[in-house]
Amino acid sequence: MKLLRDFDLTATTTFHVPALTRWYGEFENIEQLCALLEDPRLQGLPRMCMGGGSNLLFVKPYEGIVIRPASRDITLLGSDNETVSVKADAGVVWDDFVKFCVDNDLFGAENLSYIPGEVGASAVQNVGAYGVEAKDIISAVHVYDTTDRRQKVLDVTDCGYGYRDSMFKKFPSRYIVLDVTYRLSCKESYNLEYGPLKELKEDADLSLRKVRERIINIRKSKLPDPEYMGSAGSFFKNPVITLKHFNALKERYADIPSYPAGQGMIKVPAGWLIERSGLKGVAVGGAQVYTRQCLVIVNTGNATADDVVALYRHVQDTVSDKFDILLSPEVNIIGL
Repeated sequence: MKLLRDFDLTATTTFHVPALTRWYGEFENIEQLCALLEDPRLQGLPRMCMGGGSNLLFVKPYEGIVIRPASRDITLLGSDNETVSVKADAGVVWDDFVKFCVDNDLFGAENLSYIPGEVGASAVQNVGAYGVEAKDIISAVHVYDTTDRRQKVLDVTDCGYGYRDSMFKKFPSRYIVLDVTYRLSCKESYNLEYGPLKELKEDADLSLRKVRERIINIRKSKLPDPEYMGSAGSFFKNPVITLKHFNALKERYADIPSYPAGQGMIKVPAGWLIERSGLKGVAVGGAQVYTRQCLVIVNTGNATADDVVALYRHVQDTVSDKFDILLSPEVNIIGL
């Protein structure tokens, strides 16, 4: 167990924007977590759980405790003729989990390759890419309920999953994810409907490793490496609009891309909206709309949280004025 006061979070987030917390704690098991929660110095303070810090922006010092899981085990639980259950601790690096699945010929997670963060946070955020979301392979989430003060195993249907959303996001200080159980397929099956992946359908010798390699190459070509340029990955959610709204936009912008979102709704790529609004490369202080993928805001080296927020709001306002669409942040902004 680790408990530190006045901790600098800058290096623990992928944005690398200056950030501080009054307390920072790590735990490896339920006993250590309970000890942290019961520490008399922490009573009455706000708390939040973080993973790899890949989806966070702190706009001011956090006057509470940031808790981070440190356990990193992956366990095969059992299988039937079609599926295998795999349990991963909350502190497992997400891409390590995906690699584990691919190395063990388990289908379902490969499209989520190279997404930053950790298993626990991915279950909270419901990460997704290339036609797959975490909820599609999650079976159950093992949490500690700080209100009821006991452990619970929540079926995926009880987690309130939506597009980049979950029940855990609605009650951020109540539930702390301990581990997640996934159900993967033993039978060969691929999801290749996303544009850049369609060409793989013609590969007669297709494999999980080829799909993973292709997705990693795509992500590397579009997204900055946080080791060299800070970012939180996709800053904005892709907006979902009505078919009527989309058809009106289609009359003005014939090349507007779209994806069906069900129930008469259409998903439109936020990156396209931002680029068509003339915002590629636009900067405020050290924060910039990334030139290779407008969905991303990057820290060019000296960005402050105020720079990022000012740029985010400028993007929001500009896109809203042009397309009558209000972009929502995918990043969790703490303290705004």
